Amino acid sequence: MGLPRGHLRSFSTAAVRLHRPPSGSISHEVKDKKEWQLELEQQIARGQLALARQVFDRIPAPDARVYNALIRAYSWRGPFHAAIDLYRSMLYFRVPPNKYTFPFVLKACSALADLRAGRTIHAHAAAAGLHTDLFVSAALIDLYIRRARFGPAANVFAKMPTRDVVAWNAMLAGYANHGMYHHAIAHFLDMQDRGGLRPNASTLVSLLPLLAQHEALFQGTSVHAYCLRAYLDQNEEQVLIGTALLDMYAKCKHLVYACRVFHGMPIRNEVTWSALIGGFVLCDRMTEAFNLFKDMLVEGLCFLSATSVASALRVCASLADLRMGTQLHALLAKSGIHADLTAGNSLLSMYAKAGLMNEAMMLFDETAIKDTISYGALLSGYVQNGKAEEAFLVFKKMQACNVQPDIATMVSLIPACSHLAALQHGRCSHGSVIIRGLALETSICNSLIDMYAKCGRIDLSRQVFDKMPARDIVSWNTMIAGYGIHGLGKEATTLFLGMKNQGFAPDDVTFICLIAACSHSGLVTEGKHWFDTMTHKYGILPRMEHYICMVDLLARGGFLDEAYQFIQSMPLKADVRVWGALLGACRIHKNIDLGKQVSRMIQKLGPEGTGNFVLLSNIFSAAGRFDEAAEVRIIQKVKGFKKSPGCSWIEINGSLHAFVGGDQSHPCSPDIYHELDNILVDIKKLGYQADTNFVLQDLEEEEKQKALLYHSEKLAIAFGVLSLNEDKTIFVTKNIRVCGDCHTAIKYMTLVRNRTIIVRDANRFHHCKNGQCSCGDFW
Repeated sequence: MGLPRGHLRSFSTAAVRLHRPPSGSISHEVKDKKEWQLELEQQIARGQLALARQVFDRIPAPDARVYNALIRAYSWRGPFHAAIDLYRSMLYFRVPPNKYTFPFVLKACSALADLRAGRTIHAHAAAAGLHTDLFVSAALIDLYIRRARFGPAANVFAKMPTRDVVAWNAMLAGYANHGMYHHAIAHFLDMQDRGGLRPNASTLVSLLPLLAQHEALFQGTSVHAYCLRAYLDQNEEQVLIGTALLDMYAKCKHLVYACRVFHGMPIRNEVTWSALIGGFVLCDRMTEAFNLFKDMLVEGLCFLSATSVASALRVCASLADLRMGTQLHALLAKSGIHADLTAGNSLLSMYAKAGLMNEAMMLFDETAIKDTISYGALLSGYVQNGKAEEAFLVFKKMQACNVQPDIATMVSLIPACSHLAALQHGRCSHGSVIIRGLALETSICNSLIDMYAKCGRIDLSRQVFDKMPARDIVSWNTMIAGYGIHGLGKEATTLFLGMKNQGFAPDDVTFICLIAACSHSGLVTEGKHWFDTMTHKYGILPRMEHYICMVDLLARGGFLDEAYQFIQSMPLKADVRVWGALLGACRIHKNIDLGKQVSRMIQKLGPEGTGNFVLLSNIFSAAGRFDEAAEVRIIQKVKGFKKSPGCSWIEINGSLHAFVGGDQSHPCSPDIYHELDNILVDIKKLGYQADTNFVLQDLEEEEKQKALLYHSEKLAIAFGVLSLNEDKTIFVTKNIRVCGDCHTAIKYMTLVRNRTIIVRDANRFHHCKNGQCSCGDFW
């Protein structure tokens, strides 16, 4: 049956490759048609498709059999477009395609993901009455499934007069590859019930990864039992079946069963080893994963693959074993696998997680091919190592190279905005995820909630939270924590109750966020209530972080003795962080004796950082005991701890401007200092008096007042007054706790300059307006 002229005309208008004169190394001797066909088959068998095409062009009036031979070769080996071109030539010369032509050319369309050409060929097959042929139908199903066109694929499948295992498997593989769990299971059952067919190895190799993805252990064990009954684990495809089974068990967190399958396999390949090593990594059993990797190398370097090396590098990053990581780098270079993108990205990620950003950047620059994961690994490394500005530069470079960011990249980038409190950058990131259709992803929304909260816009955090189509426990915890740092403890409590009403069970992190929120709002009674509720009602055992929050709650509220007794009664041995929370409160409430006692405990345990030394030194200085403060600073220096200077920054029109105390490096310093002097005159008229108790050096009174005036947050606010319109909120971030004098001065500044000022310090947010602060002077 021929093709209608309409179909012929619509498809053959494309460029048609006609017969060309002979060229190259093909003989010019006269041969009959059969001899040319024989030579064509020989060239195809040798894989010499360019020569095969020259032979084809010499065949007089080639028939469908000759066309099919070369189209088939192109569809298997490429170039795939040549198969489609040859099919067009076939139509042009009125050679009717047959039931063998269509599967071959449809395979080429699948390889090219050319759905438009595939649909046209589908129409040609239908016009020829061949669209229900078993092989043509299977090829059509494969084409539509690859492009996620399940409706047309299902229609082709339904119209097949008979269906073999291959057709059923093609549909199943499509559902499985696109994560359509329920469709795949229903199809698998229909195959046996309605189709009357037994699943073969290909069926199960398609199904098992989907079961692993959904951690469907019960269904997976049923498949395993079927394999044993059908002896599928003992035929020539046992490596495929065994690998798929152990991968399923590993991803279902049942490593014992995975190991049993592995040890029961007489033959293993590199995929088998990679699957088991990856399973141990997934279960966070890093040491055992690395031992497996070493066992694999003992078996032979033939098992080394990009996937297994990627898993081993993840182990090195997790165990902070840089020595082994560098050895793996050398092994990769020797084996040639370092050029593989997967292995290269894993190596890049390892260096980034180890904090070796220079090495990571060098490796990144040396990598010829980079994808989204490459950029994401570098960007994430900069953010995790506190280099947010460098992360933004990587993102800009990524955009300039036209590499599209994915969800993981944006989830890494948005915290950089949080770290710098760069609201404008955060808004741009939010716009970017909206444009890319990622704004409703739960992980993206969680990052946006955190970003807006830390950039001072808790109202926008709540907007994102309310518009989320689906929330997880992280969403609720992030919103509760956001309310906490803004001193909105009652709102945090209300949200917690709403969370329970919507059927979400709180976890241990929820109570950390909730008790911390109560602490920042002075809700001591409520915080104690939630701590008891956590243990008695929800059965959650407190960990060290809960005890830290409780000590902070009690001590910050002025209940220093109760906090001390609470520490003494802890079932866990209090670490430096617990005692540090109490020491910080001793500084606030000027309890020198308890501060010294707590300091001795910290000295026994070994201070984790500079903070506790600074707290104790400040306690002595505030009490005028400068000699003892000096002794603490000497000990601090001897032990190698350096104090980070107080630093404040403000974002103006997308650019960050940073200041330290007494800083005169800014280009606008003369104007800033002049404005600050004017502000001082104006706030003194309203009754401001410098609280020199917050000058922790042994200076004259006048020098103390001058030192207070030029604290970094005051410089940043003065610059904001000069740079922003009066209707704009001034938002300043400080890396340490804002001092009491600055806190008082800022409240006065809101009056004399009629501005709203928000300061985010190391502990919380201070929303200052009309001479009042949201913290109620409790921080």
